[in-house]
Amino acid sequence: MYNSPKPNLEDLPSSAQLLRSTGIAIAAAAVILVTVVLPAEYNVDPTGVGGVLGLTEMGEIKAQLAEEAEADRLMLEQDAAQPQSSLVPNVLDAVFGLLVGTAHAQEVTTPSPAWTDEITFTLEPGQGTEIKLVMQEGGVAQYDWAVTGGVVNYDTHGDGGGNSTSYEKGRAVETDAGDLTAAFTGNHGWFWRNRGEAPVSVTLRVAGAYSEVKRFD
Repeated sequence: MYNSPKPNLEDLPSSAQLLRSTGIAIAAAAVILVTVVLPAEYNVDPTGVGGVLGLTEMGEIKAQLAEEAEADRLMLEQDAAQPQSSLVPNVLDAVFGLLVGTAHAQEVTTPSPAWTDEITFTLEPGQGTEIKLVMQEGGVAQYDWAVTGGVVNYDTHGDGGGNSTSYEKGRAVETDAGDLTAAFTGNHGWFWRNRGEAPVSVTLRVAGAYSEVKRFD
């Protein structure tokens, strides 16, 4: 039988070398966790590196998908537990809310500003997209968006420079309009998702204090 030669003690790493290698590995793992994993998976960016690398966008979308999935689950549970006799009032409430929301949007956008940019895009079932305005802190942009062929879920939010905020969210919404005031310098705008079973078309019109329009698919 062949016996492997026994290594010399001086060829083995010392305890100090092992500790140093372990410390380096732990530090590298911590850096990756803070700069890559947290922004991309949980939309947490304490260093701002995730925003520079575009990883916070991934984290935002994953968080929005998780919120939408949980909201859909709760809605299905409520529908299953809800007596049939209460469905008619709920339908009437939904219709009333839609009429009030449409009237409110018309009030907000009357008179309409001179729109600087107008973007129309299509969302297939399950598809989402994001459009943001590059704005300075305190800047105000006017907006008006409407859906043709159905409704969408949306999240109006902002990010940049290590900051992030959510201004407003909605489910099964057909239109929205108003003013968007930037809480900080960065990207501020909307994420839409089509949770319906048919394609929808969305038209966004914007004007005001912004320097660029960005779209993220």
